Amino acid sequence: MTADSPTRALLVVDVQNDFCEGGSLAVDGGHAVAGRISDLVNGDHDYALVVASRDWHHPDSSNSGHFEDWPAHCVQGTSGADYAPAFDTAGVDIHVRKGQGVPAYSAFEGTTDDGRTLIQVLRDHSITDLDVCGIATDYCVRASALDARNAGLDVRLLENLHAGVAPDTSAAALDEMRSAGVELSS
Repeated sequence: MTADSPTRALLVVDVQNDFCEGGSLAVDGGHAVAGRISDLVNGDHDYALVVASRDWHHPDSSNSGHFEDWPAHCVQGTSGADYAPAFDTAGVDIHVRKGQGVPAYSAFEGTTDDGRTLIQVLRDHSITDLDVCGIATDYCVRASALDARNAGLDVRLLENLHAGVAPDTSAAALDEMRSAGVELSS
């Protein structure tokens, strides 16, 4: 797949060990999605920018109650927080960390190592169009796509490049994204 605009970026959401099979919040199909995303990121594409987000929760903390609602996951310094092995990040330009001590679903709630928010990064690169993929369709992918739309970006969710927690909640998330103006690519 190629981008159709020099102002289009790719956002890869939370392709991490804890969200793939064998992880503490495993999603069926996570490893397969990770491999397909890696092929896109490291293949021939025309994206002006490739950004990857990941949960980066504090150790020895409830993360403001987040770990009361969910099992501990993506804790800083653990293998669960690492990107999935099938996701080769060589083609990623910018990394965003989110959920540092607080619940955070959207990549737009995170920051880069130099403290910029995702929207600042995208604006710095004159990005107007955003393709989104990753894990999980019904949580962090959904929240990131909706926040991108709220920020005024044209958004596409890339088919076969996301995996959800459950069929019902994933279907509801797809309907919500579509209603918000997210294009569901085929």
